[in-house]
Amino acid sequence: MPIIDRVKYDGPGNVLVWRFPPDDLSWGTQVVVNQAQEAIFFKGGRALDVLGPGTHTLRTANIPLLRGLIAAPFGGETPFAAEVYYINKAVNLDVKWGTNNPIPVQDPKFGVFLPVRAFGQFAVQVADSRAFVTQISATAQEFTSEQLSNYFRGVLLTKAKDYIAETIVKKKINLLEISAYLEDMSGAIQEKLAGDFAQYGVKLVNFYLNSVDVPEDDDTVVRLKKALADKAELEILGDKYQQKRTLDVMEKAAANEGGAAGMGLGAGLGLGAGMGMGQAMAGAMGQMNQGLNAGGAPAATPAGAKFCSACGKGLAAAAKFCADCGSKVG
Repeated sequence: MPIIDRVKYDGPGNVLVWRFPPDDLSWGTQVVVNQAQEAIFFKGGRALDVLGPGTHTLRTANIPLLRGLIAAPFGGETPFAAEVYYINKAVNLDVKWGTNNPIPVQDPKFGVFLPVRAFGQFAVQVADSRAFVTQISATAQEFTSEQLSNYFRGVLLTKAKDYIAETIVKKKINLLEISAYLEDMSGAIQEKLAGDFAQYGVKLVNFYLNSVDVPEDDDTVVRLKKALADKAELEILGDKYQQKRTLDVMEKAAANEGGAAGMGLGAGLGLGAGMGMGQAMAGAMGQMNQGLNAGGAPAATPAGAKFCSACGKGLAAAAKFCADCGSKVG
């Protein structure tokens, strides 16, 4: 195998780690490290010397740790095998995240359980190259920001969902008006997640909760919005609502019965309908709340269970949360 005289990596921005194959290097090989990159030498599974941006000619002085593991060069051209990992130190923006399945959360204002979805994005930066390569990317040829998102998906969704549900209940936030709280919630969730990322050498630069919503076609949501629209109409019209309903009934009765008799019947029906409308509306709202609450929240998954109670997917042994939906176990 020929001796490699130049090592360099120019790859896409979403690649966080790229491994140069363990070919034969030699004293005098040039290692080119671009801006916002670091290069780490590995040999025998150990992370050794780190090189920053620049063009480095390999000498015993600039890679002393690697030098200690290989035979002394003879004539300056002795080949040796070592792996070179290139780490992308630039801030990687726009890493997407989102809930696979809606979270059942009880709306504190209306007392009904609604299916809540959350979506957003975050930015990361490799802060500790050694920790990141040894703990996450391991021996992979390359490691991308998408793989990083999947790696942290479980803890991210668990903490994000818990905080969203907790905030809605504690602050009594109406789910249909939650957009005003997204910025504050984003900052709080970032603080909760920062430590989980940092222990693997990753800095969570920012975290955004872009959307917390409910499916528009969900039956519970449709019924709630209909009830709210009816209630709003009643409040806006006030006394005029009774008059409007009276006239509607009178006109309908007149059309069906015809003549003065129909008009008299319509007037009587209209007065009765107007007097009972407020009570009927209140009763309808009460019945709806009872019906919407009947579903309840899914039972928690007990420790040692083989399947997730929330999504039904299989659980790994001793799992603390579901890898598919992020629900807690135990």
